[in-house]
Amino acid sequence: MTHPTNTSDPDALGHLSALLHETTDVGRPKATDKRRNKGYRTARENLNDLIDEGSLVEYGQLAVAAQRDRRDADTLRVDTAADGVITGTATINAAVVGEQQAHTAVAIYDYSVLAGTQGFFHHQKLDRILDIAERERLSVVMYTEGGGGRPGDTDVKVNIAGLNVTTFMQWGHLTGKVPRIAVNNGYCFAGNAALFGAADIRITTRTSSIGMAGPAMIEGGGLGQFHPDAIGPAQTLCANGSVDLLAEDEAHATAIAKCVLSYAQGRTGDWRAPEQSVLREILPTNRRLAYDVRKIMTALFDEQSVLELRPIYGRAVVTAFARIEGIPVAVIASDCRYLGGAIDVDAACKAADMMQLAKRWKLPIVSLVDTPGFMVGPDSEAQGAARVMPELFNTAASVDTPWIALFLRRGYGLGAMALVGGSFTFPTIAASWPQGEFGGMGLEGAVRLGYQKELASIADETEREALFNRLVGELYEKGRATEAAAYLEIDMVIDPIDSRKTILRGLREA
Repeated sequence: MTHPTNTSDPDALGHLSALLHETTDVGRPKATDKRRNKGYRTARENLNDLIDEGSLVEYGQLAVAAQRDRRDADTLRVDTAADGVITGTATINAAVVGEQQAHTAVAIYDYSVLAGTQGFFHHQKLDRILDIAERERLSVVMYTEGGGGRPGDTDVKVNIAGLNVTTFMQWGHLTGKVPRIAVNNGYCFAGNAALFGAADIRITTRTSSIGMAGPAMIEGGGLGQFHPDAIGPAQTLCANGSVDLLAEDEAHATAIAKCVLSYAQGRTGDWRAPEQSVLREILPTNRRLAYDVRKIMTALFDEQSVLELRPIYGRAVVTAFARIEGIPVAVIASDCRYLGGAIDVDAACKAADMMQLAKRWKLPIVSLVDTPGFMVGPDSEAQGAARVMPELFNTAASVDTPWIALFLRRGYGLGAMALVGGSFTFPTIAASWPQGEFGGMGLEGAVRLGYQKELASIADETEREALFNRLVGELYEKGRATEAAAYLEIDMVIDPIDSRKTILRGLREA
């Protein structure tokens, strides 16, 4: 009997081990030290902090830049390890949501490789992992630091401009199919910024600069010379609503990313309800006084579960993730401390974005309403109110997840309707606290408009003010929550202490 000869290379495993080692932080000491000396973490340090230990299945780890015409093999393996992006699948938050819900696709840009630029094989790696994410319905977490397209991949002989890459199309094609979370630290320009900006949730550190072009492209376009720090600094992007969450550093950003992802991953079993009796005393007795709706959110939802998005943009509306008995929800709440809660153009955009996100991630919506309606006037119209505000109704009409409306105080006009899906009949439950008041417009404005002649006929200012106050009081009595419920314009008036129970009832009925 003849035995087959073993023709395998006895050093094959050793060779593989050496190649893989050159892609690690230990195998690239100069790049690692340079990164740490700058006060930043390496791509693999961010990756290891993000995912559950030992869960990574890495794709394309041995890729190098398409620059074999320019560099020798040894240099390519070390200087262009993984072609500047680590891709794979892993579990995240398995201990919180269970392993089945924890499977996630990851793509971590490596700024230590050619400034995190996007090359030929780099794009192929991204396309591969995005395709897997779509087929397997995996959420995607992407770290986007980098300088955009890379012009130096000389091995590519069949491209001219390279504009036929499919990465951006594939990233966009995932919209509404899987959650997409982008994290950035440092410089993020051009193609990297396009991926960051197109994500469902955008997280950035204070040291980030994010722009659709970097300094070289700006100067090349004849627009002047700028330091990278001046192009899309984090504070500017937070103010204009381009960023959802601001982190102190990469460790903080990673912790936030894991928290955000958990809302998309589903229900958790470990939760605690705050003391609900405080809700009875939380509104001021004077209906004209403002209050912080965040205190209501903290008291209403599970302890430590509220995560606010874009806090300094569109401030008349607060948007947040939260949980109630472990169930993740999207929250849209009026903030009467800003513009009295009137919905201006930025707040309308912010609310619409949250509605779209809730639909994409299949999250129920809880609306906490206290608004006099839409912000009106020439300045508001100059900002595009007539286009932006009506679009809220189109957006809300497309939402197919459960929606529970809770009127804390004022529910006036089209603005109140927009915050609850376009009509008080749209939510599964439309409930009000006893302080609720309703009308086609704010009471004071309704009196001034409806009783203009009567008020103008009174010469004495004191008498005129007395009539005005009496008429406002009469409208208030007519528009009380109990009256609105009697006319079936809302479903019920509840004790504030029963708010959690009412929201849960709406979720279960839906």
